[in-house]
Amino acid sequence: QVQLVESGGGLVQAGGSLRLSCAASGLLFSSYGMGWFRQAPGKEREFVSGISWSGSSTYYADSVKGRFTISGDNAKNTVYLQMNSLEPEDTAVYRCAAASSTRNIGRSPETYVYDYWGQGTQVAVSL
Repeated sequence: QVQLVESGGGLVQAGGSLRLSCAASGLLFSSYGMGWFRQAPGKEREFVSGISWSGSSTYYADSVKGRFTISGDNAKNTVYLQMNSLEPEDTAVYRCAAASSTRNIGRSPETYVYDYWGQGTQVAVSL
């Protein structure tokens, strides 16, 4: 059974930092691209960042470029999202997702077909 479990969310002041973690189990981590998505109240879910299954390529939404960094640790089956210079607009539920390499050849993380999703972790940024 595949599980993705996010952690690291919380309440932080604007300008602060958080590091989200997504621990995966039940899958061959090195064969999956990983993505982070977020959804704020009343808004659609949006892509935040992704990393290819090789770990060699990373992608970011324009709104977070230069502030967020995605990384992966195959030994721990975990993907991280380091979030710096947080803004109130970053307030949302953040979810990680896993995309099989066999289904996504030639795609980038924004367009991956994601097979598995975590439950999410809440991030709240106050002024």
